[in-house]
Amino acid sequence: MATSYDYAPLFRSTVGFDRVFILLENAQRARSISDWPPYDIAKTGDDSYRISIAVAGFAQDDLDVTFQSNLLIVTGKKQETANDGYLHRGIAGRPFEHRFELADHVRVNGADLSNGLLSIDLVREIPEALKPRKIDIQTNPALAQSTAPVQIEAQKAA
Repeated sequence: MATSYDYAPLFRSTVGFDRVFILLENAQRARSISDWPPYDIAKTGDDSYRISIAVAGFAQDDLDVTFQSNLLIVTGKKQETANDGYLHRGIAGRPFEHRFELADHVRVNGADLSNGLLSIDLVREIPEALKPRKIDIQTNPALAQSTAPVQIEAQKAA
């Protein structure tokens, strides 16, 4: 049984979180799509990840990996072959499409097909302008002088 959530009240009471709610809605819709072929997502370093998809029976020409604006799409479509000679055909070759929403500043570093696994390497590269930076605290010489006690000189009464 699928549960559907209404995010409309959250849209009315928040500003700037539209992308988060759209991601939640897309993830909820994607649950109904088949999870074939199986895949793993692993963290391989502080800022690197790997998606491994089991694509047994697919050749390099049968697979397509596309990255555009935080969306990674992996599609597979086998070339039609004659069924001659098969007594049993258990290796699935049906077409598939996997969509992965990537966070900001995550880019695809490369893809490799080996031993029936398609491995896609991802890396998060935060621009220098967005990285945290240390701010030096300095004392203002004008402030330091103004906080010293001021001595008032008065004229002597005659």
